Amino acid sequence: MRLLERMRKDWFMVGIVLAIAGAKLEPSIGVNGGPLKPEITVSYIAVATIFFNSGLSLKTEELTSALVHLKLHLFIQIFTLAFFPAAIWLFLQLLSITPINEWLLKGLQTVGCMPPPVSSAVILTKAVGGNEGIIITPLLLLLFLGSSSSVPFTSIFSQLFMTVVVPLIIGQIVRRYIKDWLERKKPPFGAISSSVLLMIIYTTFCDTFSNPNIDLDKFSLVLILFIIFSIQLSFMLLTFIFSTRNNSGFTPADTVAIIFCSTHKSLTLGIPMLKIVFAGHEHLSLISVPLLIYHPAQILLGSVLVPTIKSWMVSRQKKLLQTREPLANLNNPEGLEYLSIKFGH
Repeated sequence: MRLLERMRKDWFMVGIVLAIAGAKLEPSIGVNGGPLKPEITVSYIAVATIFFNSGLSLKTEELTSALVHLKLHLFIQIFTLAFFPAAIWLFLQLLSITPINEWLLKGLQTVGCMPPPVSSAVILTKAVGGNEGIIITPLLLLLFLGSSSSVPFTSIFSQLFMTVVVPLIIGQIVRRYIKDWLERKKPPFGAISSSVLLMIIYTTFCDTFSNPNIDLDKFSLVLILFIIFSIQLSFMLLTFIFSTRNNSGFTPADTVAIIFCSTHKSLTLGIPMLKIVFAGHEHLSLISVPLLIYHPAQILLGSVLVPTIKSWMVSRQKKLLQTREPLANLNNPEGLEYLSIKFGH
């Protein structure tokens, strides 16, 4: 029973494994030109559905109030869009001389270019009583990925506009008219996007398994797994050190937001982006592997570190209270409730 309960809770992780296994068993169904017609159903309909769904669920009124924390969001954006990809690029210059699969290394670079997720970083931040970080627009991601693709820039931009920006804007417009209904019914936006994402993952790996020239060695995969965990831990420690300096100006709650939002990467936004930017690339699935590993790794590390970070934040805030400095977000019943449900702590 516990196993079934765990599987229901982590159904998306189980779905990723089943999607890849299904692609391995019968890749002809999801290849380009196959029965699923992924060149249409995935490249346009599925991707557009995810971002329309994001537009419906995105609360712009909360984003407006979040601009008050300008310094916090500026730090997160600079770290996410500048430092993170630059540091990964430098690191990959060293890894390029190793026997690690070159397409997995390219995939590691794309991970560095991804924006923070709408879900996990914000949820983990709330779980310990911190502040929400701002979500980086998908269009900025193109600045880092465009030069790595064989697809013409104009083609990438036009498809991004039609399948990402337009559905997102339409979703926001529709939200204005049905906002009360959405707040009352609370549709499962996350589950809808995740289900569509599983279809994208399935068709991506169908292309891989139908290509006999692609071979993924276990040595490279194990090393990438180790590297990803090391990168996450190192960057979380680095952001903690930066944000807790005496002259940083950040509160303990800000530090929590920085740790999670600066180091987490979005799978829901990332996979559709890679599908567009690397459209038709025979090694697309290998390029996607590091991101598929990074997602569960960040959830695992986050859930393990939440109690420790929460304990530090409460202790730090008590000290600030005793010295009559501002106290922010000491108690967050909503976050604590979610923490007990989601992570079992």
